[in-house]
Amino acid sequence: MNASATARSGRIKARRAARGSGVEYAARAGLTARGVIYLLVGVLALRIAFGDGKKQAADRNGAVAEIAQQPFGAVLLWALAVGLVGMALWRLSEACFGSAGPDGRAAKKRLLSAGRFVFYAFVAYSVLSFAAGSGSGGKGSSDQQSRDVTAKVLNLPAGQWIVGAAGVGIVVAGLLIGGRAVLRKYHKKLKLGQMSARTRRLVDVTGVGGGAARGLVFAAAGCFAVRAAIDYEPDRAKGLDDTIRSFAHTPAGPWLLVCVAAGLVLFGLFSFAMARWRRI
Repeated sequence: MNASATARSGRIKARRAARGSGVEYAARAGLTARGVIYLLVGVLALRIAFGDGKKQAADRNGAVAEIAQQPFGAVLLWALAVGLVGMALWRLSEACFGSAGPDGRAAKKRLLSAGRFVFYAFVAYSVLSFAAGSGSGGKGSSDQQSRDVTAKVLNLPAGQWIVGAAGVGIVVAGLLIGGRAVLRKYHKKLKLGQMSARTRRLVDVTGVGGGAARGLVFAAAGCFAVRAAIDYEPDRAKGLDDTIRSFAHTPAGPWLLVCVAAGLVLFGLFSFAMARWRRI
């Protein structure tokens, strides 16, 4: 067997492995882990909206800290970390071999999967660090991380343009996330034939409400980044926690924060539904 045939055989085996049950289990574990994080972030945001938990961060670090305080918290943290590793591996397999669906091997989708792999690899690493005893689910809160990164980028040549462009990109991403949720684009990814009519209605409630809230949070965070670029002031940038808290300071008052928080809880539940019925 020549070298090209050996390489081709290796690629075929790798592609089969990427379509195998191991990757499917990893994907479903990852979606479950994502659901846990969003569910807890939503609950923490609800506490803030009703005047409780002001010292708790409504972000990933806050969710991880909340898990750690529960009975068997260490075990739960390791389980969450393993699920996030599974999510990262699933996205890596999609980047390398394509995802489910007729256009799953399109360059655009594979590039998006590569970006998601990098993101979830970082998230998994931060949770693993916390579970291993570092005492932090990452280097500081999401707010401090956002300010630090913004400050570093602003000091680069054309830094204002870079931060501004990134902020606009996040706003557009948020609008797309919310719009696709409202239009129920996620139906293409679900095994609808295995769901009863009642289950589909419940999934739509979580998918539409959760996706819209998630998109709104993304768009708001992007707006703060754009403002930081325009004002050349890193402190204008906000992480997830400060972005969520900012909804309480709008004319709608705390009730908008309640709606957003409830939406994030719904997105957590939607992630559980995706773990059950998503096409992998």
